[in-house]
Amino acid sequence: MSGDFEGFDEVIRGVVSIDTEEELKKKWSRSRTENRPLRVKLGVDPTNPQLHIGHAVPLRKLRQFQDAGHLAVLIVGDYTACVGDPSGRDKTRPTLTHDQCRENAGDYLEQAWKILDRDRTELRWNGDWFQKMSFLEVIGLCSRTTVARQLERDDFHNRYTSGKPISVHEFIYPLMQAWDSVKVEADIELGGTDQTFNLLLGRDLMRQENQEAQVCITLPLLVGTDGSRKMSKTHGNSIGISDPPQEIYGKTMSIPDEAMRDYFLLASDLTMPQIEQVLEGSPRDAKGLLARTLVRLYHGEDESLAAEENFKKVFSKGEIPEQMDEYIVPSADLEDGKIWIVKLVVDAGLVEKNNDARRNIEGGGVRIDEVRIEDPRGLIEIRDGMVLQVGKRKFRRIRSG
Repeated sequence: MSGDFEGFDEVIRGVVSIDTEEELKKKWSRSRTENRPLRVKLGVDPTNPQLHIGHAVPLRKLRQFQDAGHLAVLIVGDYTACVGDPSGRDKTRPTLTHDQCRENAGDYLEQAWKILDRDRTELRWNGDWFQKMSFLEVIGLCSRTTVARQLERDDFHNRYTSGKPISVHEFIYPLMQAWDSVKVEADIELGGTDQTFNLLLGRDLMRQENQEAQVCITLPLLVGTDGSRKMSKTHGNSIGISDPPQEIYGKTMSIPDEAMRDYFLLASDLTMPQIEQVLEGSPRDAKGLLARTLVRLYHGEDESLAAEENFKKVFSKGEIPEQMDEYIVPSADLEDGKIWIVKLVVDAGLVEKNNDARRNIEGGGVRIDEVRIEDPRGLIEIRDGMVLQVGKRKFRRIRSG
C-alpha cells in the first residue's frame, strides 16, 4: 500500500469483520490528508479487576491503531458494568454496585497501561453522561430501537425461545454502549464477535444524531488453555496478564497445538512472516517462543528468560523451582498447628474451589515437600518453608503466620 496506508495491514490483521472496509479506508485516507487522527473507541466494563490475555486482544488492537498514529478512546463503563453486558450470556448477569465497578476499574487500568500508550489515550467514564440523564431522557433513549430487533440477537432469541427470563434492564445495555459512541464521536469501534449487535447499533444511533457512522471492527474470542472454551477465569482456562511469570510460561506450554496460530496472531507482537516461520518448526519450540513472548510483554525480557529456565528445571529435570510465590497461613486458621489440606490448597491460590482441591488430592496431584497427599480429609502440620505443589507446575512456599 502507499504511504497514506502505512500501518493499515497491521490494524486489520486477524480481524473477523469490518463494517465496512470501504468506509475504513475512506476514513483512514482522510485522516492522513487532514492530519487528524482517527478516534478509535473501545468500551470496557470493569466487572472483574483481573485481565487475561483474552481481554488483551482488543487492547492490543487498540495499541496497533495508536502505533499507526491514531487516538485510542478508552471508555470505562462504570455505568454499563452496573447493568451487565448480556452478550453471549444464557442467563442474566449479576449486577454490580457503582462502588464495586469503580474499585475494579483501578486495577483494570493499571494492567491496561501495560498495553496502551497512555499519552495517546483519551480516558472516559460513561457515568459522566449517564448519571446526568433524567428518567425522561432514559425513556427517549429506549425509544431508539425495538424489542423485535433486540430479539433478533442470538443470545436473546435463544433465551426467549427456551423460556429463560430476560430482564428489561438487559435490553438497555446495547443502547448504552451505542450511546457511548455518540458521546465520544467515534470513528471506529472495536469489540469481540459477541459485541456485533452492540457495535452496529452504535452506527444507527450516530446516524440518528446526524453524525458520521462509526466503522465496526470485530475480533475473534481467544480460546482458553483447554483449547475448547472461550478464555475465562470462571472456566479456569485463562492466562492472567498479572499472573507471575512462571505461571504465564507454564500455562502457555499447556496450550493445545491447534490453538497456537490464533495465540500468535492475537496475543503476540510477532510479525506475520515471523509467525509463519515459527509455526513451520517444532510445536514445542513454537510454544516456548510464545511463552517467552507473553512473559516479555507483561513482565519484561529478564523475567521471560528466568521463567524459561525455571520451566526447564522443573519439567526437564524434575526439580522444585528455586523461586516461587509464598503463602502465609494465618494463625487463626490453625488448630494445634494444623490445617485442613483442602483449605490450604484453596487459600494458597493453587485452585479456586474445594471440589477442585479434593479432585487433585484424590488424583494424586497434591504433594508437600515431594510427598504425595492422599486423604482430602487430612490435617496438615504447618512447617515454615515447606513446599506445597498441585499438578506439575503450581508451587507455593508455605510460611506460618
